[in-house]
Amino acid sequence: MRFPSYLVKGPVFRMRSQWLWLFLIIGPPVFGQVRLPRLISDGLVLQRDTPIPVWGWASAGETVEVTLNSRTARTTTGPDGKWKLKLPALQAGGPYQLTITGSNRITMNDVWIGDVWICSGQSNMVLPMERVKERYPNEIAQARNPAIRHFFLPTRYDFQQPQDDVPPGRWESATPQNVLRFTAVGYFFARELFEKYRIPIGLINASVGGSPAEAWLSAEALKAFPEHLATAEPLKDSLYVTRIQKREQKALRDWHLQLRRQDKGWQGSPNWADPTYDASHWPTMELPGFWEDAGVPQGNGVVWFRKEIELPASLANQPAKLFLGRIVDSDSVFINGHFAGTIGYQYPPRRYELPPNLLKPGKNTLVVRVINTAGKGGFIPDKPYQLIAGGQTIDLRGHWQYQVGARSGPMPATTFFQYKPGGLFNGMIAPLIQTAIKGVIWYQGEANTGNASEYQRSFPALIADWRRHWNHTGAVSGDFPFLFVQLANYLPATDQPAESQWAELRNAQLKTLSVPNTAMAVAIDAGEWNDIHPLDKETVGKRLALAARHRAYGDKKGVYSGPVYQSMHRKGNRIVLSFSQVGSGLVAKNGGELKHFAIAGADRRFVWAHTRIQGNQVVVWSEQVPNPVVVRYAWADNPETANLANQEGLPASPFSTDP
Repeated sequence: MRFPSYLVKGPVFRMRSQWLWLFLIIGPPVFGQVRLPRLISDGLVLQRDTPIPVWGWASAGETVEVTLNSRTARTTTGPDGKWKLKLPALQAGGPYQLTITGSNRITMNDVWIGDVWICSGQSNMVLPMERVKERYPNEIAQARNPAIRHFFLPTRYDFQQPQDDVPPGRWESATPQNVLRFTAVGYFFARELFEKYRIPIGLINASVGGSPAEAWLSAEALKAFPEHLATAEPLKDSLYVTRIQKREQKALRDWHLQLRRQDKGWQGSPNWADPTYDASHWPTMELPGFWEDAGVPQGNGVVWFRKEIELPASLANQPAKLFLGRIVDSDSVFINGHFAGTIGYQYPPRRYELPPNLLKPGKNTLVVRVINTAGKGGFIPDKPYQLIAGGQTIDLRGHWQYQVGARSGPMPATTFFQYKPGGLFNGMIAPLIQTAIKGVIWYQGEANTGNASEYQRSFPALIADWRRHWNHTGAVSGDFPFLFVQLANYLPATDQPAESQWAELRNAQLKTLSVPNTAMAVAIDAGEWNDIHPLDKETVGKRLALAARHRAYGDKKGVYSGPVYQSMHRKGNRIVLSFSQVGSGLVAKNGGELKHFAIAGADRRFVWAHTRIQGNQVVVWSEQVPNPVVVRYAWADNPETANLANQEGLPASPFSTDP
């Protein structure tokens, strides 16, 4: 840019030119037309019976007017381009239009007034209805309710500052198609509440698989946890994070590329996926199972599996479903030499839809290429392994041929930055705290089982942290209900009392009930020993809804919890246990004697105990422990025989009488 020579002189020009160049570089503080957060969009649910916050951005000093169901409020944008106002409270209802007017006009359609619940935690809250569709086909087919809405937040983390808007997403109403994307726990929770109260329910799904509690803490809350605060500090440097990600991604690519090059299954012609390949010399093993248990030497790498299936002509050329349980760690499936699908990690169920032209009359060749990245590889027992076609089911368990394609060391480690302290709070919770809500449902804890003692502090700290932030924005006043799920039963059951990290974590969750306005849904009868993601999400959702009826909806008469250990006293060689939440009385679920009570003396050598229900108490003793000191109930990773409940059928929480 050239300036006239008569202006290019003196300090006045130098000052003006400096301001001009600054203007050209950074631009003026212009925000332009009125803009809304992504959460305020078509189909949203707003919280009833409380002033309704609406906020956004526009040019500094701009007047913004918001109208909803004949209620109008105005405000003026601040110097930072932000604006916020509150509409008068409304009762449940809809659909309405929400109109925002400034220099432009925005209209949101299909807006409902009801109850808004944050659904958060890790994978058992993430788990969508699609993952449980075989268990709940009728519930999905009947999911036709425009008053139940769901907004899913994709995973986002930030270590530098709290974000002011959520990641891209949209509100969806419950239909057989949309509900497949709903959190399954959240959907059953919402369905129960709607059927009881006929109030629109909005679910905001802010959950991330594998996430520990500390990832959901704000920077202020992390100050109470110096180790986590120290972990988060270097992550503020985005270049540091990017360098790690690029290095690790390259190591992963190199590992997989080397494995592919070494895999003998791809080297010959025909390759091992080809049905014409002669695999008669391959050994066999029983599936499901782990190949290391069948005699394959320890190590990671690729193992190919092969099975021939005879099909009658009536089943050929039909669409089919192939179920291969769960596989550790990743698999690629070939049928008659054609690629049929792949899944890249161990947790999802293997469910492959096969097109009509893939199966043929007579012999069909099924080949599964499995990559094991760490630990024991193979096919998880007690899962469905079958081919379903034409209404008939073919069992695929039994003898399979196998051959090692390549051997390798463990896959290079990956840093899961989304699990690091503070990142998920900044990326996914901070943008929500201006939203008026009814409460939170939370399903998390699996990622913290290695340090239950810390969780006993960090989980209550999380609840307090979230409440503090929501109260600070004025979107919520007081301690909103925080309802959480205790960890389900998982891993193989043991026949003797033993130490258990899962039991320790459940005990930390139990002690969190001392936090005001909380409730816990016990799930030790809703898990699966071989799956950290059990399919029974309906039981969990219903129990959370019972808790909500008590904590959020004022139903103080109904029973909302199973028995909760309260106190003990010693009587001779016996310990007498007292409980709250006994409902209509204590029972041994499914009849018989109470099970999974263990007792110990000062030496803490636990043995199984005899028990007797005595009113609202349980008497516990063992001839092997003449001077009892401590009792544990359901103290195991998988306390599958635990059966203490109240007459309403709600199971008792695991506990230890230790202080």
